[in-house]
Amino acid sequence: MAMALKKKPVTGMKDILPAEMEIRDYLIGLIKKTYKSFGFTSMETPCVEHIENLCSKQGGDNEKLIFKIMKRGEKLKIDQAKEENDLADGGLRYDLTVPLARYYANHSNELPAPFKALQIGNVWRADRPQKGRFRQFMQCDIDILGEASALAEIELILATTAMLGKLDFKNFTVCINDRGILRAMAAYSGFKEEDYDEVFIILDKMDKIGAEGVENELIEMGYAKENVETYLKLFDEVSADVTGIHYLKEKLGEYLPEETAQSMELIMSSVEEAKECEFNLKFTPTLVRGQSYYTGTIFEVTMDDFGGSVAGGGRYDRMIGKFTGQDTPACGFSIGFERIVMLLLENGYKVPAAKEKKAYLLEKKLPKESMLKVLAMAKKDREEGKQVLIVNMKKNKKFQKEQLTGEGYADIVDCYADRL
Repeated sequence: MAMALKKKPVTGMKDILPAEMEIRDYLIGLIKKTYKSFGFTSMETPCVEHIENLCSKQGGDNEKLIFKIMKRGEKLKIDQAKEENDLADGGLRYDLTVPLARYYANHSNELPAPFKALQIGNVWRADRPQKGRFRQFMQCDIDILGEASALAEIELILATTAMLGKLDFKNFTVCINDRGILRAMAAYSGFKEEDYDEVFIILDKMDKIGAEGVENELIEMGYAKENVETYLKLFDEVSADVTGIHYLKEKLGEYLPEETAQSMELIMSSVEEAKECEFNLKFTPTLVRGQSYYTGTIFEVTMDDFGGSVAGGGRYDRMIGKFTGQDTPACGFSIGFERIVMLLLENGYKVPAAKEKKAYLLEKKLPKESMLKVLAMAKKDREEGKQVLIVNMKKNKKFQKEQLTGEGYADIVDCYADRL
């Protein structure tokens, strides 16, 4: 007997039902409309990327989670393979940033400068699946390539917050920091440059384990007590607004580059003035963001009603140069599409004033002339912008109507031959 085929999706992937799909479609439409109003243009890259690009040390831990694609046809010589890379030459992308850098390197002569890119697409990570975490998920990025000034950060923050505001999210906070500030604080405290990454990984846990936990971990790693104490004292004394940057400018002196401090001040004061919806802007010197490709400003959006971030990004001025040999300024902001969909579903979000929905229920064995009348009425309804469903009447018409009402069909017409 033939084996039954599997009806459940592959581990870590999910089927999406119509109720969620309605929200996802609406959200994609809203994102595109909002971001285009800020001058971003849609673009797309393939979901399969060269294995060399995916393993170029740009993506931090994500590189351990690549779905690799085996060579095809005659190129696949399993018996001759000495290592994994003899078998795989491609992989599914784990984010949209590495493919964007390749795309820009390949097409920069045909693209405007600066290039304001909007990309929405699925990415894949062979992660351990858990609640709200899947191996295939949608990402949604805006990036500005070729703009070295703080205008890029200002526009990215304004566009992203305008987008979140349109979904009626209140109480969200944009946290902002700069890799230059992180480095300056570490240098001032006496840490060596080769230790920065390790120190920042522990600093990143501040909101989970607190200052005491960070202090203990750094001392356990063998860092000098006075360096650790000097370091942590700095965080105590910094306020979460522009005055915090002034304080660090004075305190850190030559360790903090003048342009880094000026850029942060300009970004924060401009965003406060020009923002299109209500949110908090917070200078957060403990913000690290994991990816090793960030070079300057970094940002994250957190929601007070929801533990965790719903958007993040930063400046990565050296990635495109890895493809072209010439560094290009680049800055991006990604909203957590799946997380936002999950929040909307949990809050019972209803897509605003969707088109009026009308259903025609056809009696059994409705003659052709009557059927054509219904089709003509439905055509007229669609011309008026209605969403029309034509279905055969079921035995339990009452239950059928209840179901249709639940799906948003406000107008339900019974179609009997003698009444049309």
